[in-house]
Amino acid sequence: MLSAQGSPEAIVVTGTVHTSAGVPVGGASVLLEEKGSSKPIETKTNADGTFAASLDRAGTYTVRAQKTGLRGSSKGPLVLSAGDKRHLDLVLAPESSAATMEFKDEPDFTVAGVTDWSNVGLHGSDTTSRTSEALAKETLNLNSGELEKSSGRASDSKYQVALQSEAKGDLGRAREQVLKALASSDDAEGHHLLGDLDERLGDPLEAVREYERAARMYPSEQNYFDWGAELLLHKAAQPAVEVFTRGSNLHPGSARMLAGLAAALYGVGSYDDAARRLCEASDLTPADPAPYLFLGQMEKTVSAPLPCGEEKLARFARDQPGNALANYYYAVALWKRQRGSENSAGAHQAEALLEKAAKLNPNLGEVYVQLGVLYFARNDFTQAIHAFQQAIQVSPHLSDAHYRLSLAYKRTGDQAKAHDELAAYQQAEKMETAAVERQRSELKQFLIILKNQPGPATSQ
Repeated sequence: MLSAQGSPEAIVVTGTVHTSAGVPVGGASVLLEEKGSSKPIETKTNADGTFAASLDRAGTYTVRAQKTGLRGSSKGPLVLSAGDKRHLDLVLAPESSAATMEFKDEPDFTVAGVTDWSNVGLHGSDTTSRTSEALAKETLNLNSGELEKSSGRASDSKYQVALQSEAKGDLGRAREQVLKALASSDDAEGHHLLGDLDERLGDPLEAVREYERAARMYPSEQNYFDWGAELLLHKAAQPAVEVFTRGSNLHPGSARMLAGLAAALYGVGSYDDAARRLCEASDLTPADPAPYLFLGQMEKTVSAPLPCGEEKLARFARDQPGNALANYYYAVALWKRQRGSENSAGAHQAEALLEKAAKLNPNLGEVYVQLGVLYFARNDFTQAIHAFQQAIQVSPHLSDAHYRLSLAYKRTGDQAKAHDELAAYQQAEKMETAAVERQRSELKQFLIILKNQPGPATSQ
């Protein structure tokens, strides 16, 4: 089945295999398994973790990486056609990592400092990087579940003066009062409160250390969640995976801990594992929209369908029919599976869901973009142009809408309008990038030392 990579009809699959800490894995086996075939195609990674394979037959494939001592990783199913070129990132983790995290006393990382936020170490495209950042911020807003009703704020009377100062906006004085109270009696509540205050005072390095102290003194769901969320917010996704994993082991009934773990896994490029954690979270709290919304954002940004994604998003749309995003994300999942069969029942169901989402919330520009994509795939350029125009009407700075409208005009032969929309796309893209950079500049990135690595490195 392997063919010469120079063939114009060859299906070329390239990629990298690395550990969750970003270290390339040489000598790993990469298996390309075609649906319906019992004999996989195997290749090996080079010393830098890269691999390449060329297939001569279209079909549905799963790509799996494995190496002794590491837990395997897979991507798929991938629907590959003649001439397709796919690049994949596969992440391997130690086989015993979950059990080790549950029982060890010390984390496998040290937060060594902070630096300005940059794109170094992010996995995937800029789209997935932005989604990772958005999920990190949204993780902070996840409410505690039924497991613990406490907000995690100090309730002991010795902190009331500090809480009153905080309420008045005098954060520096509040911090001094907490430190004074801790000097007489050390406890987790005080360290958690210090973590909150340090983050608001612009000192995330001290904040994460206080959250760690709180979690180690009292390993509550709240303390572990806030420790992991602080790491994730400041782009220490791999350490956040470790903390949320242990937190989930200690508190298996916490859906938001699983959601935080999923956001961290997504941040290190483990998209399938991230989806599975969100599916578990949605089963714990089926009425809570948060796990589905996280899952929908991931489904929208990765190329292959996510495991269990369509099933859970179908439940979301069924159980919450009046939720526009529920209909939209389920439509996205359906459309990904139906690509190449634009007039199938699934594609028409996706279209109906998108139309419903647009009626429920006419201001969701991305819904009209997806409708336009569907029409474009059917070569119905008139409807596609109308859908992209609607997207721009409600979201004038949505760069993807301008770009796709440019393509639609080009297909109809209207070169002048295609040129104008391409220019509008470039301008909108600059504005989006500038807005993202402004948001990034407000946060500092943790510098992480991984204990089993040769030296300091920025977090993944």
